[in-house]
Order: sequence, then structure tokens, then C-alpha cells
Amino acid sequence: MNRKLIALISSALMLVIGTTAQACTRAVYHGEDQLVITARSMDWRDEIPASLWLFPRGMQRHGAVGDNSVTWTSRYGSLITSAFDISSTDGMNEKGLVANLLWLAESSYPEYQGKRKGLSVAAWVQYVLDNFATVAETVDALRAEPFVVVSANIPGTQRFATLHLSISDATGDSAIFEYIDGKLVIHHDPKYRVMTNSPIFEQQLALNQYWQQIGGFTMLPGTNRAADRFVRASFYMDAIPKTANTRVAVAGAFSVIRNASVPFGIASETEPNISSTRWRSVSDHKNRVYYFETALTPNTFWVDMKGINFDKLQKVKKLTINNSSLYSGNALPDFVTAKPFTFAGL
Repeated sequence: MNRKLIALISSALMLVIGTTAQACTRAVYHGEDQLVITARSMDWRDEIPASLWLFPRGMQRHGAVGDNSVTWTSRYGSLITSAFDISSTDGMNEKGLVANLLWLAESSYPEYQGKRKGLSVAAWVQYVLDNFATVAETVDALRAEPFVVVSANIPGTQRFATLHLSISDATGDSAIFEYIDGKLVIHHDPKYRVMTNSPIFEQQLALNQYWQQIGGFTMLPGTNRAADRFVRASFYMDAIPKTANTRVAVAGAFSVIRNASVPFGIASETEPNISSTRWRSVSDHKNRVYYFETALTPNTFWVDMKGINFDKLQKVKKLTINNSSLYSGNALPDFVTAKPFTFAGL
């Protein structure tokens, strides 16, 4: 290995040992006949109430950081999963663009003084899903930095929200957005199919390169640490069969994200980066189907987005997910009209 790679691995290992991030994993499957599927797990030390929301086109949005917040009108309808009903954390829009928000302890956002347009990190996913159809379009727009991403403590806690963003689309393209030392860093390539938490993405790639030289059928790292989950998800997404059969592909994507999940009830006071998986989603970009399961229910259900009317005159709808919620099959009829939540901000 060259010196740069060795240095990156050394730095990454130190960060992995010392990180205090929450755990999540995202991985993208490339099948045959343009079948692209994104799977993610949401891992959190505490209970994290989730809801599924249907947002139509034409919604008036606000960046939630004060008078100089960015504002926009949604061009595309979307299906999203919220956290605490204060943030869009995961979802897919009607064009098949998927966005996932994951924890990254090393995130460092620019200092916000209100002089530039600002966007709450809680609305980052929604801004992307509302405005763009592809990864390339998103990267071109956000590279110009039309706003500053602004974060704050998670409401009701002393925990500052440090997050990074992954996106994928129906063509198989992918991108990762991270704020490192106050600067936006974008990794854009269809091969960037896996994202976890600490360390930063560049160092995750270095660690994965090391394990690729060993070979996954020889040995794989087996802990719950983010770097180990990155390696396992990368290997297994490449190893499972490439197929045009949607049922087989979805099953494969679920099996990989379950392998990268943390058993329910697992937590460590000395290693808070190890947190129980609370829920998992699988997004079928091609067929516009969003699958969902929680750790506390036996059912995997889905929402077939082809049956959703995203016209701007339609009502916002919500599907509440809690410990006693049981849904099966296509849960679209179970959504009820609801007032949209307000993004957490300043």
C-alpha cells in the first residue's frame, strides 16, 4: 500500500476508536435491466419516533433558520420518513431520487451569521427531494452552495446534530455530501454506493480498500463499528446475485442492510457509536416502491408510489409508526390527512 493510503487508514482507525457518532448504514444495489435499490438502517441509542409522509408538488417551504432562510416551492412530490416529526431523514421523490441523512461526528458546518441564505440540516433531505430529479442535477446545483447548511442541538437534548447526506437515483448514480472543517465536500460517482458514519468518507474508502485486498470470502470485520459495517455492506452488495427479478433483488438488499444492522437492545456507555437499529427502509428506484420495517414489528410493508397523486392540490398525508403499529402489504390506503410538520431550526 502507498504512503497516502497507509496514512488515511491510520487516521481512520484512530477516529473509529474514538468516535461518538450514532450508527446508520446506507447501501445501493445495482441489478440488471436498470434495477437500482437503496437500503438504509436507522440506528439510534434512544427511541426515535418515525412517521411516513406524502408531500405533494407545490408546497411552500422555508429553511427554518430565521429571516434569511432559503425558500422554495416543491417541484416534485415525495414520500419521506421523519424523525421526531421535526426532520426529513430518508425518502424518495416521484422521479426516483432517494436521499438519506446519516450521523457523522466529524461534521463541521460553516458558522452561520445570517448574512447568507441558510437551510436547517433538518430540511436538507427535503430540499433535495423537492427540487431535483437526478444525482447529477443535485450535485451541479449544490456545488454552487446557494445556501449554508445550519445545525443546532437536537430539540430537548444537549446533542449537536452532525450529519452527512447521501443521494442516489434511478440511473444508479450516487453522491455523498459532507461538511468538513466548515467546507462542503462532495463525492460523486456511481461506485460510491455505501455510506455509514465515522470516519469521513475519504477515510472509509481507504479502510475498504485494505479489506478488498484481503478478500471478503477470506475474512470480514464483524463488529458493530461504522467502519466494519461499511466494509461488510460494500462486500455483500457486490457479492449478492445481480438480477432483474425485483423480488429477489429487494430480498438481497434487505439481507445486506440487516447484516449491517445492530441487534435491538444493544448499547454501550463507553461506545455510544454502537446503537440499536430502530428501522430499515429499502427504496426501489425503478419501480418507485418504498419498503419499510421496524425492529419492534414482525411485518415488512411497502408503499407503491405509482398509486400516489402528487398533484399540488392534493393533501399532505401521514402514516404513524409506533410500537403497536402493524401494517402489511401496500400501506398506501392507511395514510391519513395531516398537517405537515415544521422543520427544527434556529
